[in-house]
Formats: sequence, C-alpha cells, structure tokens
Amino acid sequence: MNTPVIAIVDDDPAMREALTEFFQAIGMASRSFDGASALLKDYAPGRFDCLISDVRMPDLDGLALQQRLRGLGSDMPVIFITAAPDSATRARALDGGAWAYLSKPVAEDILLDHVRSALRRAGPVGEQGADDGKPPGG
Repeated sequence: MNTPVIAIVDDDPAMREALTEFFQAIGMASRSFDGASALLKDYAPGRFDCLISDVRMPDLDGLALQQRLRGLGSDMPVIFITAAPDSATRARALDGGAWAYLSKPVAEDILLDHVRSALRRAGPVGEQGADDGKPPGG
C-alpha cells in the first residue's frame, strides 16, 4: 500500500511547518505550499490524496482553490483549517464539497481523525465539517 500524500496549503510558514512535522511524526507524507497558486502549478491528478488548506490567503483563497480543483476533475478530499471561521464561509466550503471545516487551533487528534476518514472515503466522521472542537462522533 502506498503512503498517502497530504498537500498542505497555508500562507503562514509556522502553520505549514507544524503540519508537515505532525504528519512526518505519524508516518504520513506531506508536501507544503505557500499558496493556492503554488499547489496548482504542481497539481496532477492522483499526486495528492488529501488537501489541508487555509481559507484566507493572499493569492487565491481556499474556496477558490477548491473550486479550481473540482473544475480540473479532482475529487480529492479538502479539509479547511481557518483562524477566521464564519458560518457563511463554512456553508460555502461544505456546499463546494469540503470534507471538513475546522477552526484554528485544531487538536491533532481531531485533525487526524478527519484526515483518516477522508483517506478512507467511507463517509465523514460525525457531522461533516464539525468545527465544535469535539472529537468526531463525540
């Protein structure tokens, strides 16, 4: 079985580094990008198994990135992690097919549960896009 590759898109270098180190520590591969345009330049179908993206970024926001990927035929699960959650953006993200919409800071175990569930594609854990800080299903 191939190791899944998680794409991380965030304009905050500290967040990219923290997520990269987290996935490395649990034995998952990841690639990080400082913006949506950088990911799109490197995107190819099947290259990444899951996307974790910030919502607000200067070049192209996370929702536009999700829309562009869908336009390219991608069904890669997208998990948003944002420092500025709001219900309208959350609804747009989920309506656009996001797997989850989480608020920063997110507990590692909650993020990992969502990533594992997305990789299994067996259906979302708990409520899709749960951002209440509770463990999925709990």
